[in-house]
Amino acid sequence: MRNMTHLEDYFKKFTVGLAGHLPEGVSIVDIHFLEKYNLVKTDLDKGDPALTRYFHVMEAPEKITLVNDQFIVWIVPENTGQENLTIVLVALNQDDNPRLETAFITSGVYNTSKLVLRVLEKVLFEIQENEDVLRKLY
Repeated sequence: MRNMTHLEDYFKKFTVGLAGHLPEGVSIVDIHFLEKYNLVKTDLDKGDPALTRYFHVMEAPEKITLVNDQFIVWIVPENTGQENLTIVLVALNQDDNPRLETAFITSGVYNTSKLVLRVLEKVLFEIQENEDVLRKLY
C-alpha cells in the first residue's frame, strides 16, 4: 500500500487541476449515465459478483480513500448549501505516479451510497477492460 502522504499529494494535484487531468470533464450521474451502464432497473441490489474488488479503506472527515493494487478512489461528500453531492475520482495505481482516469458527481436522487458504489463498480470494470485491451496492443 502506498504512503498516505503520497496519496494526499496526488489527490490535491488532481483536484486543483481537474480540467487538465480530465479533458473530457467530470461525468454527471443522471438517467442517461445510468442507462449507459445498464443501471436503470429495479434490481440494483443484485451486484455482479465478477466485479467484486478488495480495497484498503482509509476514512478522513473530508473523504474516503480506497486503495488496491490497481486503483485509487477518492470519495468526497460535499454540501453546497442547496444540495448534497458526492464527487468520486478514480486513478490507476501505477508505479509512483497514479494516473487520474475519470471522475463523476452524484447529486439529488442519484446521491445514494448504493448507487454511488454500483456506478463506481461499473466504472472500474470499464477501466479494467480498457487497460486489458491496451496491454494486449503493447
